[in-house]
Amino acid sequence: MEVNPPKQEHLLALKVMRLTKPTLFTNIPVTCEEKDLPGDLFNQLMRDDPSTVNGAEILMLGEMLTLPQNFGNIFLGETFSSYISVHNDSNQVVKDILVKADLQTSSQRLNLSASNAAVAELKPDCCIDDVIHHEVKEIGTHILVCAVSYTTQGGEKMYFRKFFKFQVLKPLDVKTKFYNAETDEVFLEAQIQNITTSPMFMEKVSLEPSIMYNVAELNSVSQAGECVTTFGSRAYLQPMDTRQYLYCLKPKKEFAEKAGIIKGVTVIGKLDIVWKTNLGERGRLQTSQLQRMAPGYGDVRLSLEAIPDTVNLEEPFHITCKITNCSSERTMDLVLEMCNTNSIHWCGISGRQLGKLHPSSSLCLALTLLSSVQGLQSVSGLRLTDTFLKRTYEYDDIAQVCVVSSAIKVES
Repeated sequence: MEVNPPKQEHLLALKVMRLTKPTLFTNIPVTCEEKDLPGDLFNQLMRDDPSTVNGAEILMLGEMLTLPQNFGNIFLGETFSSYISVHNDSNQVVKDILVKADLQTSSQRLNLSASNAAVAELKPDCCIDDVIHHEVKEIGTHILVCAVSYTTQGGEKMYFRKFFKFQVLKPLDVKTKFYNAETDEVFLEAQIQNITTSPMFMEKVSLEPSIMYNVAELNSVSQAGECVTTFGSRAYLQPMDTRQYLYCLKPKKEFAEKAGIIKGVTVIGKLDIVWKTNLGERGRLQTSQLQRMAPGYGDVRLSLEAIPDTVNLEEPFHITCKITNCSSERTMDLVLEMCNTNSIHWCGISGRQLGKLHPSSSLCLALTLLSSVQGLQSVSGLRLTDTFLKRTYEYDDIAQVCVVSSAIKVES
């Protein structure tokens, strides 16, 4: 009958602790009225408690710090720090100690050890300490694998490892909306929600545009010559609160002139978000490349370069249109027709030749109109015909103008 030998105990002990900043200690107040049996006993105990704030004992405002009692939450974008200690619990010298720390995620395995070199020897009651740091970039289950290998005095090679499992949570919920303007500008609205259980200080929320765009932030106003944020002096985002950020992207000059290129651009850029929590722990998130739905302009695009806001009744006014051949291969021969509506009348010759328009090129056209009706009127009735393909493009509701009376009669 065979008897399995008892499992040999290891000479080294491994301890792993997460490094986090302390939190403010708050005491739960216990109080009563003076006419009750305890009288002023509870209130006096709270006043004598060193963890309370003088004069605010019943408000749960602490002025002392307490060390973390549990592992706590880890959020995406924060830095995970851990203290690893290997202690020699035996009475003999241990040689060739190698401590290795790996972090296993759902997609990769990362080596977090500061050094991969083995320690020559470790005397009794001595230890090997290491601190590891890692910026968390994935959500979900993470496993910290700590492995220790060493050699005993008798030359026997020993090995053991421990696993520490933790979850990485998502701190922010980011939603984006795109608005495509007629002038090739793109407006981005970013809604950022704090889905943690503690307030955040929003240090920075910026948009890094793609190579084809310049970006302007629309999250501040000018007051008394100073730029003031629209969110107020305190940039705190409370739990479950949402804040909206707005950005305007304009195509760079070298790309704006090439209609066919800027038309198909879907990649806009990415958001860079930096925040701080608790006692200044820093977190950072970068979104993936944000993509919009490319606007469909068709073969020919007509946009307004200049138009007045207000015009006088029955007085001519001028607008400037830009006509762009969005095709990348075909030259067009265009004819302009102007059709009057009930309120808007075109001044000029209809049916005139505009000439040939080469691929991805544009031409500007000055036109004159006249309105016979007051109020907010829509500019409509432009027709472009490509004589090569015998195809007509209709443009209605191009813009609106406010028509007012040129003379105001004052009754005596």
